Amino acid sequence: LQPSCAFPVCHGTEERCRLVLNYVLEGLKSVDSSVKKESDLPAADPSTPIPLKYEDESTSGGPECLEKQMALFLDKMGSFQKGKHSSQSGMIPGSWQYKMKLQLILKSSKAYYVLSDAAMVLQKYGRALRYIKLALQCHDTYCCLCASMLPEVLVFLCQCLTLCGDIQLMLAQNANNRAAYLEEYNYQTKEDQEILHSLHRESRCQVFAWATDLSTDLECQLSVSCKCYEAAYEILLFSNLKNQNPEQHIQVLKRMGNIRNEIGVFYMNQAAAVQTERVGNKNVSTTEQQLWKKSFSCFEEGIQNFESIADATNAALLLCNTGRLMRICAQAHCAAEGDFKREFSPEEALYYNKAIDYYLKALRSLGKRDVHPAVWDSVNWELSTTYFTMATLQQDYAPLSRKAQEQIEKEVSEAMLKSLKYCDVETVSARQPLCQYRAATIHHRLASMYHSCLRNQVGDEHLRKQHRILADLHYSKAVRLFQLLKDASCEFLRVQLERVAFAEFQMASQNSSAGKLKTLFGALDIMAKTKGAFQLIRQELVAESEQVSKDKSSAESISLHDSSAGLNKEELLKLLSIFESRIFLLLQSIKLLTSTKKKLGGITEEEVALKTNKQVYSLLLRATAERSVPLLERVEVILSLLEQLTADTEGAEGGV
Repeated sequence: LQPSCAFPVCHGTEERCRLVLNYVLEGLKSVDSSVKKESDLPAADPSTPIPLKYEDESTSGGPECLEKQMALFLDKMGSFQKGKHSSQSGMIPGSWQYKMKLQLILKSSKAYYVLSDAAMVLQKYGRALRYIKLALQCHDTYCCLCASMLPEVLVFLCQCLTLCGDIQLMLAQNANNRAAYLEEYNYQTKEDQEILHSLHRESRCQVFAWATDLSTDLECQLSVSCKCYEAAYEILLFSNLKNQNPEQHIQVLKRMGNIRNEIGVFYMNQAAAVQTERVGNKNVSTTEQQLWKKSFSCFEEGIQNFESIADATNAALLLCNTGRLMRICAQAHCAAEGDFKREFSPEEALYYNKAIDYYLKALRSLGKRDVHPAVWDSVNWELSTTYFTMATLQQDYAPLSRKAQEQIEKEVSEAMLKSLKYCDVETVSARQPLCQYRAATIHHRLASMYHSCLRNQVGDEHLRKQHRILADLHYSKAVRLFQLLKDASCEFLRVQLERVAFAEFQMASQNSSAGKLKTLFGALDIMAKTKGAFQLIRQELVAESEQVSKDKSSAESISLHDSSAGLNKEELLKLLSIFESRIFLLLQSIKLLTSTKKKLGGITEEEVALKTNKQVYSLLLRATAERSVPLLERVEVILSLLEQLTADTEGAEGGV
């Protein structure tokens, strides 16, 4: 059977909403034309008493209480005049025109809301703001006409404000397209204009006008977004609707937490920028301190929002951001005493320890890694970084004016070990190479510290032995971790050279030739094990040389320094010079071996080693005679010497 009347076919959300608005407009026109002008209305009968509504205190807490709360809320939101619930067109409250117009206004508001939501999905944020502005303008008129609102109308108003907050946040995060959004925002159809004209016949209230301006200021947009969510939350509170709408209550609180995080990050970044610009003046500025307070306040409120809905993951993220803020505060207090007398200050220690407290709270909020592995790993990394930074600063800028050297060494060691605790080198992830590099650097720094302690320690033999064992242990761990990394050849080389220096220092305190020879061979073995690092360095230099040759013909050539992402030429040249100087340990071995006459059979171990070392030393003298040898050639010479040294040693060991 065919329907008795034909319905229009709509192909999309916007088309359906536009059809609804077209019918609404026709209805509004009909209602407006039926309303008599105020001058045509009959005069009041003087013999008929005017009914006065007195408030009964016994009924407080009912609809009248809600009405009062709504009036206070509207007055707080914008230019709403309490008690002014009358129509400017002369429409009589309770009449069919009044009731019909309220329904039509509400329907138009819902249609505009749907249009705004659809525009949000399409990322047309200017259009979305225009539609939600129209929806809230409908609500403005509705609020001015109607003193008491139904719960479903209040819930819908809450949804409108929440969507408006979302739009303002998206506009803030996509500032690059502001021109396009402005064009969308300013566009208006004739139909929209006529609906607005009908609304303005009744009232020109602008309760929510603050929420729908398209600002060019990022701080203002974030602030407006936050105020929208706060207004939505306030409606749910005073109307007691949060229990009937638990999902909406959770979503509003989640958005409040999120926007407060965004504002907190905004102020934190501003503080960091001010700190960067503060070059000449070493003192922390008042502007920085105010920005810190604003940022901290926003993070604190956001954490409370997330904790109130048991959102542990987001609460942990905000605690992590608060920790980052504390680190910025710590950085702002560095070098306050002048560059010539830089010491790790008590203020730096205070803020770094505060940062650590917030990171630990974030881990407690999560409870275990399974809750959110990515966030858990991120917090652990930031915690490790904070301990590492604090330990490094205390080691490099030791506060010797306030603490004893032994106390500083103890605190550095404790902080470095805690950094290692939260540095996960085992889990396979994109961050794993960073963790391995961090762990290797920590072991290297600890080894260097104990090495230095051993050099400066006098008297206590037990403590010297302990430092010797710890230095050797951490050097070994650093070497093992740097070997796992493909782009840490220079770091590996530096550690091995320090190990050689450590062996030389030990050898200086040895009396017997056998003991010295054993230590010396250990040092030469350490140097021989750098062959793999030099092979990687050669590969990088060859690749770099080929790249430069290709680019010679092009207009945009690549410099030697920039063409290699991981190779520091200046650092490499320093290490290479030190390495070449340490190969002269061969001369010491030759002298010691020559003076040693102990035989083990037909051929002595010493004679095999002596022959090998003499050959390599002779080649080394010839290779280093000319100082103007290019870097690549110097590396290749060292590689050939190391290959011969290891090959001859292995051959001799096999024949003995």
